Amino acid sequence: MTPPHAVPVPARPRLLVLRALGLGDLLAGVPALRALRRAFPGHDLVLAAPAGLAPVAEATGAVDRLLPASAPGRAVPRTLDWTGPPPDVAVDLHGNGPPSHRLLQDLRPQRLLAFAHPGTPEIEGPPWDAEEHERDRWCRLLRSYGIDADPADLLLPRPRAASPAPGAVVLHPGAGSPARRWPVDRYAAVAAVLRERGTRVVVTGGADEGDLVARLAEQTGLPDTDVFADGIPFDRLSALVAGARAVVSGDTGIAHLAVAHATPTVTLFGPVPPSRWGPPPHPRHTALWHGPEGDPHGDRPDPALLRITPAEVLRALGGLPDPARRPGGGESQ
Repeated sequence: MTPPHAVPVPARPRLLVLRALGLGDLLAGVPALRALRRAFPGHDLVLAAPAGLAPVAEATGAVDRLLPASAPGRAVPRTLDWTGPPPDVAVDLHGNGPPSHRLLQDLRPQRLLAFAHPGTPEIEGPPWDAEEHERDRWCRLLRSYGIDADPADLLLPRPRAASPAPGAVVLHPGAGSPARRWPVDRYAAVAAVLRERGTRVVVTGGADEGDLVARLAEQTGLPDTDVFADGIPFDRLSALVAGARAVVSGDTGIAHLAVAHATPTVTLFGPVPPSRWGPPPHPRHTALWHGPEGDPHGDRPDPALLRITPAEVLRALGGLPDPARRPGGGESQ
């Protein structure tokens, strides 16, 4: 008889989720990830996403391992560094296919959950709705396969670290494309008024946004202690956002992080409307949008974005509720 300690432990079945996109995309996908975690509690849930998002994936409480995967822009990765047996279940939270479908099909999963596409007629998923809100879209996909999913299940736990600037208003001038970047001089005008009122203002920026941050800091006369540039580590950024009075930004990752921490937000929309990427309806979140819809990949600020004025942003900030009492992790927005 084989000694008990020599009996191999069966490997856990694996569930692979493809969402090789950015910070805001991952946070918008949190409700779907948590739904999958509940539906497959015995599976090893592997998320294919950029390596830099590993701390974010861990904070969701839904992901066991991150499989590094990325491609320029919002493209589908060419390959996945998957080893071992095929996934028991694969889920396409990346797009509507067919490239993302085929990437997962190449791994020969026993089951693939994805939206329907004429290019992959063998997948009998639900139809894609281009006008649907991002959080609702992926929850609807899972519900079509019998998996209960709640788009409001998106809060992250409070960070353990202390905020480096508690009570400050965070201004974030960057975004994924020039079309979604409100002009630096308008952020500077907002900062000037806030500082005159005695409000601490800090500026943040991603790894490739140092020039934007430097210009805003110079125009505003901010001390170095209030400038967080060059893609600060996620745990520090998370603590900063969670402890902020409010976050003012375009439609980009930090806006979703603020929503996940129940931090008040003023989000400046253009060229994409908030109906597709905006915060959930709540008094602590204000989405400014004048339309019409434009090109999200344009090389200059979109006209809809330029219709938003500093005075309008200041009014929106003045109307936000006191953030002193916020819900803890796991509560509904």
